[in-house]
Amino acid sequence: MHWIALQAAPEPAPGVATAGLADVDTALAWWALGFTPLVARVQGALVLEVSGSERLFGGRAALLQRLFGADAPVLKLEHAQGATALLALARLWTQAPDAAIDSLPLHSLAAARAHLPTLLRLGCSNWGQLRVLPRGGLVRRFGAGLVDALDLAYGSRPELYPWLSLPDVFDAPLELSAAVETAPALLFGARRLLSQLLVWLRARQRGVLALELLWELDARRSNALHVDTHHQGKGQGRLELRTAQATQDMTHLQRLLGERLVQVTLPAPVLTLRLRTLQTQAMGGESHSLLLEDQRRGDSLHQMMERLGARLGPEQLLCVQLQAAHQPECMQAWLPWQAQPVSKAQLPALPALAACMPSWLLTVPQPLVVQQDCPQYQGPLTLLAGPQRMETGWLEGQAVLRDYFVARSAQAGLLWIYRERLGVQGPKKTSTDLHLRWFLQGLFA
Repeated sequence: MHWIALQAAPEPAPGVATAGLADVDTALAWWALGFTPLVARVQGALVLEVSGSERLFGGRAALLQRLFGADAPVLKLEHAQGATALLALARLWTQAPDAAIDSLPLHSLAAARAHLPTLLRLGCSNWGQLRVLPRGGLVRRFGAGLVDALDLAYGSRPELYPWLSLPDVFDAPLELSAAVETAPALLFGARRLLSQLLVWLRARQRGVLALELLWELDARRSNALHVDTHHQGKGQGRLELRTAQATQDMTHLQRLLGERLVQVTLPAPVLTLRLRTLQTQAMGGESHSLLLEDQRRGDSLHQMMERLGARLGPEQLLCVQLQAAHQPECMQAWLPWQAQPVSKAQLPALPALAACMPSWLLTVPQPLVVQQDCPQYQGPLTLLAGPQRMETGWLEGQAVLRDYFVARSAQAGLLWIYRERLGVQGPKKTSTDLHLRWFLQGLFA
């Protein structure tokens, strides 16, 4: 058995603010669970039993390097080790990481603190002197708890503690130090909750897809409450954020939250905040390039879209959505953008014609002038490829029969045109009739 006792140092590490976390002790416990499942909170500190996890990290030295290396904790930690949890705690409290067990002072054993004056008069000042006293006399005078603690400290009895575990859903409250009158000012408290969320996400190796920020309004001014988009009455408010891809990027979430909070009006001061995850997703590993020029810089496309949607409103930001249709002008629709992930299974299958479509389609096909059986667009067009026939719309009562061609214009470059074969009414269509109705539908960039 090998135990490690640790706690956050009174002074933060250089450049690190412990106030950045909503709950330092809980965040520290979540972080420790990434190294061993045997983590418990004992007498105000955390104890970790790591003997079963050493092999997974390449040995005890490698595990300790991961625990207390330069890139490990977000906090400055004080720690000590020992063969038992009580021994590690005693060395932690006395700031003596290499002290022999018999030489530890009595005040470092929690069970002996209530009896220190009597024990000191008996000439006992350390663990070794206490242990050599008759056990029967110690039990009669001080109770069985002191003897039991000695047995646990020296490893004569197994140590059993209520082990901590990670919650399945992140749900953390934060009581504000002062009432907040404006919604943008809530971002300061929300940052602390997001920092707490990051520790939870890393421990569970997940990314967040949807979360909600809730706030409690001052009940003393509840008469001013009204129901709107963000307030459901009863002194509560709610703001929901969604991302298109699972993320652990708290900077991006802070920006989104800031953009949304600017649009919120508080009917009363806010006293408490709560952050809760609505949807998360397992995160895969990320491969990093050895070449500096391949490193990503700036925001990704979906992050930019989410920021614009939060700032301008989703109805002001349009995105293309594929439609299950064969006519090129009906294959897509422009809809208000939503930060929701789309799986490949949700995408409609595109017809074979889509492989030859240009990058730019006209909203409405443009009729072309025909001179001497030759379609014109800024001059005569030369047909390079085609025809590629499309027949659809019979069941819908809107029959479409077209022959598509790739054409070249001396001035406009490559064009995508088609010949409408149902454009002439009548029982008989001649070859001349078939060439009368030509349309321009797309341009190749």
